[in-house]
Amino acid sequence: MLRQLRQPPQLALVDLGLPPFPHRPDEGFALIGDLLALSADMKIIVLSGQSDEDNARHARALGAVDFVPKPCDPSRLAELFRQAQRFGEGPQSAHAGGLIGESPPMQRLRLQLGQYANLAYPVLIEGESGSGKDIVASYYLHKQTTRQDKPFLALNCAAISPTLLEPTLFGYAKGAFTGATNAKSGYFEDADSGTLFLDEIGELPLDLQPKLLRVLENGEYQRVGETQTRVSTARIIAATNRDLRQEMRAGRFRADLFHRLSVFTVSVPPIRETGLDRLLLLEHFRKTCAASVHAEPFLLAPAAQSLWMDYGFPGNVRELRNIAIRLTARYPGQTVTAEQLRTEFDHFDAPTLQSSNALPVADDPEEVKQAARLRLQKGSPINLDATLELWQRGYIEAAIELSGGNMSEAARRLGINRTTLYNRMESWTRR
Repeated sequence: MLRQLRQPPQLALVDLGLPPFPHRPDEGFALIGDLLALSADMKIIVLSGQSDEDNARHARALGAVDFVPKPCDPSRLAELFRQAQRFGEGPQSAHAGGLIGESPPMQRLRLQLGQYANLAYPVLIEGESGSGKDIVASYYLHKQTTRQDKPFLALNCAAISPTLLEPTLFGYAKGAFTGATNAKSGYFEDADSGTLFLDEIGELPLDLQPKLLRVLENGEYQRVGETQTRVSTARIIAATNRDLRQEMRAGRFRADLFHRLSVFTVSVPPIRETGLDRLLLLEHFRKTCAASVHAEPFLLAPAAQSLWMDYGFPGNVRELRNIAIRLTARYPGQTVTAEQLRTEFDHFDAPTLQSSNALPVADDPEEVKQAARLRLQKGSPINLDATLELWQRGYIEAAIELSGGNMSEAARRLGINRTTLYNRMESWTRR
């Protein structure tokens, strides 16, 4: 239903406990990712009975503005919504002035963007969720180019049903399918000679990829239900948080399409690779967040600042911004201590697997055998079933964390289907 709205909602209230396993938070985590894929600016508040601190921190790291345990007084919930709206009215993002940071990776990125900006060729933007790929597309590859007065249209390929992608991109004729009561233009037509940004291009269905390839090669496309050939002059910018080379090897992404999309490729670095830039981002967001609600900016105590520098920000700029929003709301004009700041951080940031029976990670069976031989020679008893179960669980949990709670993506990383993933997780609770 949300995908059919012309404008997505500004606010969302999400419960973590959703089917098929309402007693686990996995589907709620996945929904947060899906909503932010639909609208990166949506403010999400989580209201859940699964309110342990790890779940709260992880929900916030994925992009939720705040986490509220059940039961919650309705008046407090209403105030949280009003507060989220107020923060949404101010200049909270780096969109107005581009990316923030002076680290070597950021300087290299800006140099590349300056070289590619005014060229008509496609650009592929790679980077983790929340790192700012949309800013690269809209600000550097459109607003700073000769196309700035032309349309800029963005479509998230992960946020729309696969059956709706083709008519959304190419348009459709009257009567082309049930419900097509009138002819309608698509994104390629509406973008005219401006810019069309295809976010999460790795989610594009395989059967639709040849049609996109055709547009990239000669500009030609057809509305669904028409035989008339139309021509697009839009510049295509694509973005992905997946490794498309790996997707090609797995047969999920066409090699010819990849090479057409990646005439130029830029990588947006994650925060953990940009050093002191996280202090520049902190300075920007603490001031703009405070200005948006007419409050005094918070400060970080020295120990808290050290903690800030040590944290990896798995949710990247989106997570950092949301932390600044919450600190502004809770400690306006105050100095935030290390303990107060620590409650904002996601414990999944640096997952570890600790076990006396664990084997080193290795893909070569011979290496695994040698490691096992050394352990067995020490005379320590080995519970083989427990060891294998430990590693299976470790890989599953790591895949879920790396996929931001998206269970379909986690299953894809593990090379199994979603049902198998759920069955293996369900087996943990039966033991």
